Amino acid sequence: MAPQSGFGRYAVGMTILRGRIERGRVVVDEPVDLPDGTEVEIAVAEGNEMTAEERAELDASIDRGMEQAERGEGSSVDEVVRRLRTV
Repeated sequence: MAPQSGFGRYAVGMTILRGRIERGRVVVDEPVDLPDGTEVEIAVAEGNEMTAEERAELDASIDRGMEQAERGEGSSVDEVVRRLRTV
């Protein structure tokens, strides 16, 4: 998965990278275009029981939702809260 940043999949100003620990060091799965000395924070993904196919489906759904929001096709916060209160 390519890194996401800006008004991307997760949060403004955040880049999400996937990787693993090898010999006590974090190794990311894809090349990263960050300058030496860039400070990063690592969050450990625990209990991630999704298969690669499920993860791809989730990512595609999130992408569709973000595209809809960028086109102004989303629901307002007030509308979402109203719907949640009726459940």
